[in-house]
Amino acid sequence: MQAYRISTFGVEALESTTLPMPEVGPGMVLVRIHAVSLNYRDLMVVEGRYNPKMELPRIPCSDGAGEIVAVGAGVESVGVGDRVCTLFFQRWMDGAISSENSKGALGGDVDGVLAEYVALPQDGVIRFPSHLSYEEASTLPCAGLTAWNALHHAGVPESPGGAGETVLVQGTGGVSIFALQFAKLAGMRIFGISSSDEKLERAAALGLDAGCNYRDVPEWSRWVATVTERRGVNRLIEVGGAGTFAQSLEAAGFGGLIAQIGVLSGGVATGAVPLTQILRKQLRVQGIYVGSKTMFAEMNETIAGAGLRPVVGEVFAFEAARDALMTMKSGQHFGKIVVKGTVA
Repeated sequence: MQAYRISTFGVEALESTTLPMPEVGPGMVLVRIHAVSLNYRDLMVVEGRYNPKMELPRIPCSDGAGEIVAVGAGVESVGVGDRVCTLFFQRWMDGAISSENSKGALGGDVDGVLAEYVALPQDGVIRFPSHLSYEEASTLPCAGLTAWNALHHAGVPESPGGAGETVLVQGTGGVSIFALQFAKLAGMRIFGISSSDEKLERAAALGLDAGCNYRDVPEWSRWVATVTERRGVNRLIEVGGAGTFAQSLEAAGFGGLIAQIGVLSGGVATGAVPLTQILRKQLRVQGIYVGSKTMFAEMNETIAGAGLRPVVGEVFAFEAARDALMTMKSGQHFGKIVVKGTVA
């Protein structure tokens, strides 16, 4: 089968190779991959910034959608012909995340899905809503589920995100656009920041209530204060990391939640961070690391009921996977970047 493999770190060093077909043992399924969506994590993995000590060689990428073409003995939950997504965490089925069930993440701890075929445990895949294409479905395992978790499971369990809440999304990448779509379905009021007026206009067409170009307004928390009548926002989808965290603390309202997801601007703060805001405003800062299979099933039910379609910005041929990663690195995309499988 055809696959991409990391033997030496670097996008240009990502090698296209031919590997033996995966073996399908008891309890396993063989999935022919039709589409793979990229996350910023995948770029970090390929470049060696995610885990410089990662055992090589490694097939990258966690998020795939495809068709089950074979099953091993004892497989009952899915069958040949089912259209499925891969699970980012192969062991996190339900409940809280732990040191044990967070092991085995695809494209990091174990081989990922940037390949023609993958063999996975039957519990490591999930059927996706029937109205979605493979390209659309491939965006769900990480970006979609992360946004769902941040809006509906993070913070105080008794008060998940819902109608009347305000939420701020940072940028227009995969997680942020999913958060915008899910927040709209939930009846929230949605604010967003971007470096592009054109992208803010596209986000407005998806339901963004107000947007701010942070190149024009670097201290965008002041803009948030203005548009919320100094209340701040209830939830922030924090994907920037070190470069945006201080502003997020300022923009959060009393009792607000900062769902810390990404490190696009770095993972280590170098400037002053107003930690007193956490105390004064009784803020909650919670790390979000994708989600469980149970959360995935909840998300799928909502997507199916609403007929929601993920936003796929660009689609690349399998042979152009390196170009797709470089597009991810440029940060110019809107929504998700997808690499098609080898299926004709």
